[in-house]
Amino acid sequence: MEIALQLCAGLAAAHDKGVLHRDLKPENVMIDGRGRARLTDFGLAAAAEGIAGADVRSGTPAYMSPEQLAGREVSARSDIYALGLVLYELFTGKRAFPGKSFGELLRQRQDQPAPRPSEVVPDVDPAVESVILRCLEKDPRKRPASALAVAAALPGGDPLAAVIAAGETPSPEMVAAAGEQGLRPAQVYALLALCVVGAFACIALVADQGILRLQPVEKPPLVLADRARELIARLGYPEAPAASAYGFAVDFSYVLDTEANDRSKDRWEKLASGRPAAVQFWYRQSPRPLVSTSVNGRVFQANPPQDTSGMAGVRFDPKGRLIDFYAVPPQLEEPDQRVDRPDWNPLFQEARLDLERFSPVPSRWTPPFMADLRAAWEGSYAERPEITVRVEAAAYRGRPVMFRLVHPWTPPERMQPFRPTRELAIAGSTVTGLLIAGVVASGVLAWRNLKTGRSDRRGALRLTAAAFLLEIGAWALRASHVADFNTELVLLSRGAGSALLNAGILGLLYLALEPYVRRSWPDTLISWTRLLSGRLVDPLVGSHVLMGIGSGIVSTLLLLASRVPKNRLRLPLHRLGLRKVSTLLQNQREFVEQQGRVGTLLPRQLPGHPQHLAVNVLRSTEIAFLPQRR
Repeated sequence: MEIALQLCAGLAAAHDKGVLHRDLKPENVMIDGRGRARLTDFGLAAAAEGIAGADVRSGTPAYMSPEQLAGREVSARSDIYALGLVLYELFTGKRAFPGKSFGELLRQRQDQPAPRPSEVVPDVDPAVESVILRCLEKDPRKRPASALAVAAALPGGDPLAAVIAAGETPSPEMVAAAGEQGLRPAQVYALLALCVVGAFACIALVADQGILRLQPVEKPPLVLADRARELIARLGYPEAPAASAYGFAVDFSYVLDTEANDRSKDRWEKLASGRPAAVQFWYRQSPRPLVSTSVNGRVFQANPPQDTSGMAGVRFDPKGRLIDFYAVPPQLEEPDQRVDRPDWNPLFQEARLDLERFSPVPSRWTPPFMADLRAAWEGSYAERPEITVRVEAAAYRGRPVMFRLVHPWTPPERMQPFRPTRELAIAGSTVTGLLIAGVVASGVLAWRNLKTGRSDRRGALRLTAAAFLLEIGAWALRASHVADFNTELVLLSRGAGSALLNAGILGLLYLALEPYVRRSWPDTLISWTRLLSGRLVDPLVGSHVLMGIGSGIVSTLLLLASRVPKNRLRLPLHRLGLRKVSTLLQNQREFVEQQGRVGTLLPRQLPGHPQHLAVNVLRSTEIAFLPQRR
């Protein structure tokens, strides 16, 4: 059996290079000093496409296939036929067709069925006999497709292990030809049903755990956007915009302040009132196209910057109440323009604030652009009288240019200094160094694999192309496009450059690492190499993709279900990916209680960028101890 598997591996290696042996027989099989079988005498070997005419019959007639004896063709399946004759002799000690003359051999191949090995050796393994008889089929199409398929059908056959035992690295084509065919239909239908049911269960659990469960959005986005356009026009900016954008955002400062300072049991249920709003709707418009400066090409409430005259925007809570308004004044003002004092009542009405609950105070928040009049008030919400609300407003030439609700936790975004701690600086340098070292090491390994011929060039090219197309496709769906060709070309080049860089790094890593995985764990790459070879409808590929989807859904269900029995008051932070922040704050409270002092958590002003929020909180939260009262 070991010799049979080694013969299959050797013949598969030759076929993998596009070489036909054409003279496979026992005399050309040697056993080396370590007991391993070696295929020898490649004197008649040739490329399959280069054999024609009288050269088809070159070889030893006793081990030729019927089509080769007839002079019709010679192919890889002709070598499979010769392999079947060698295996027959290996397991029985006798030739399958004992004819001596060319005519007798041709007649036996065409007219007589291959004799069963069990007729010679009664206790031969039925699986072995079945494999041999399949190799000896008269019709080449009925024979196994490859030598690896022969090895896989043998009892305990592991063709990849045989190649590795021979000291070779199996090629991607050899790996793709190995392995089973996939799941049975019943298993596929059961797994598909599990995926569908699990997906709906995930949707239900996420909807129950998200922050929108506590503060639902009552008005559709299009309704809020239309309301924003009407408000901007009523406030003195009726010009039709050239571009507009809108979306939703979460006030992380409010969420973190609630987690840190509100000790009431219904602290998260208070979000339902929308006072203050944890979830906010933003709308902005511009007399010019809105061109994002980010790599992903998306327009946000602060990107691109508010630096064009005529730009205007608002923020609403989910119930459509005004939170913020801005309008960029003209860069060139008209001489002797009449200045009227603006009426702030319409803005208070849009914010649903009772002006009688607010008292005038000196203005402290400066607008981001020119204003010739500023005003401020302090008061509270009717729904949440315990929260102090500050209203900052500004006007230019009688028209409002800023109206904003400021809370105790609202950070001055433009004043946030960039002061990374020593630990963060070290961590950043370490990550950057490791990234550069990884890319350089991958380049060296990839070059070495390319020189030795071990790398899967075609697979790397296809993987890189697929990654690039997927990323540029995602960019196209996500980016905020503009009607101007030159501007859109700039956006496209920026997105394509990022996609090309990421895809190139992925392809480099694949060239560097894939040969070593293929050498050590080839079984794990069978469906992967089939996918890269273009076999998109292969049963094994489909089975493994379905299994991957199923495992992902199951793991997601377990994660979501594990949160249900826990304290539901902390679900919003979990949903926002800030579990570490919540744990840190809880540990600090326990530390305060152990010290026997009255402690108050004082989070410093945090940058408004959500990407860096978790890191900033982890490094910015401190404990302030107050003296005990006697």
